[in-house]
Amino acid sequence: MKIERVVLIGGSGFVGSAVANRLSEVAVTVLVPTRRESRAGHLLPLPTVDVIEADVHDPATLARLVAGADAVVNLVGILHSRSGAPFGPDFTRAHVELPRKIVAACRTARVPRLIHISALGASPDGPSEYLRSKAAGETEIHAAAQAPAWTILRPSVMFGRDDHFLNLFAHLAHSFPVLPLACAKARFQPVYVEDVVAVIWRCLCDPTTAGQTFELGGPKVYTLREIVEYVSELAGAPRPILPLPDSLAMLQARLMEFMPSPIMTRDNLRSMRVDNVVSGTPLPFGLEPTAIESVAPSYIGDRSFRARYYPLRTSSRRHIR
Repeated sequence: MKIERVVLIGGSGFVGSAVANRLSEVAVTVLVPTRRESRAGHLLPLPTVDVIEADVHDPATLARLVAGADAVVNLVGILHSRSGAPFGPDFTRAHVELPRKIVAACRTARVPRLIHISALGASPDGPSEYLRSKAAGETEIHAAAQAPAWTILRPSVMFGRDDHFLNLFAHLAHSFPVLPLACAKARFQPVYVEDVVAVIWRCLCDPTTAGQTFELGGPKVYTLREIVEYVSELAGAPRPILPLPDSLAMLQARLMEFMPSPIMTRDNLRSMRVDNVVSGTPLPFGLEPTAIESVAPSYIGDRSFRARYYPLRTSSRRHIR
């Protein structure tokens, strides 16, 4: 199947921007719906990308957006929600109801392919509302059968320029003389965002990946403490790490929940009770995973405006419509 037009749901964020860049490189027409135009302004210079202001949670709007597409890629994911059972209303809306609406829209418009980004560790019995809601979203995708033909990707935490993972720890290292760290022994297998993009593209082009679920990780497993120590040294601000006991970590997270944009919640801590590690090979299709150490030095500590642009962003005059 030749992929000529793709709709990226949640395409204005960190991962979506990388996917849009990759698709633009291979001359695929990309539509990125967004709630506010300003959120996707950085995609405008890409020569094959169109940005449109739209509410993807409205079924009629969603059906119009995906009409004529060869594939839809759902990248929507949130880390915080009001609490609920088995998960909160914000998780329900983003991780469960939206995938259901996307499947319905793809069926109505006869879109043949759907790539759904879930999360490593997603499980109906997961310790956190986040992981349980991600599993419920996968159930909605499974319910599609083969209309559309779907593929689910379960990446570990992702890193790359403009990530919200390594850059967060670099910022904290510059801001505090000591780093109190919850879940210091939690294990992660961080995956490079461009490796995730490569898998997405492979799945779009290979019809034999339909109906499959792939876990995605990097070449090495780290404890959270090891990651924070490495990043703080790389940022030129090595800091002592103060591991927090569970009770104190929960108290710290509870206080952070009062912030407008909390960097940690109690639900995030519960997610870290499950190792964020793949069960088999790090990447499918024989792809070689990229190590943090080969990429992070190129952007940790680099806050220059020009360095944040991908190469293709200088060559287009696309406009939001």
